[in-house]
Amino acid sequence: MESKFFNRYESLCRSLENLRQSKGADVGNPFVLPATVQNFNLTFDLSWKVLKELLIQEFGITDFAAGSPRETLRTAFSVGIIHDDRWMEMLRVRNTLAHDYDGKVAQRYFHEIVGEYFGLLEGMIRHVEQYYK
Repeated sequence: MESKFFNRYESLCRSLENLRQSKGADVGNPFVLPATVQNFNLTFDLSWKVLKELLIQEFGITDFAAGSPRETLRTAFSVGIIHDDRWMEMLRVRNTLAHDYDGKVAQRYFHEIVGEYFGLLEGMIRHVEQYYK
């Protein structure tokens, strides 16, 4: 893969490591929730963009709306790059968090982000690393 795409993959790996720090953090700390949301949003956005590039570059698939995370996830699921339909739930949560002005949504989804979603993101990285190494 070209270096631009490799750099995006490396950024995704670093972003996931930053998100990992939230796993054991005290959610009562005033910085933990906003940092977790920011790291989750960045990690999610990088992940669907890595998937998009993988679909185009490695699978030769171009007949999907490449600017749409939803279409990218559907296509990645259809070819087996991702294996869990909770990715659509993760997209919905990411979109909902963009309008969370008082932190209540972040509090509601914190455990899903550091537990379930972190595991999905980590699994995706392990699955696609063969294309980036």
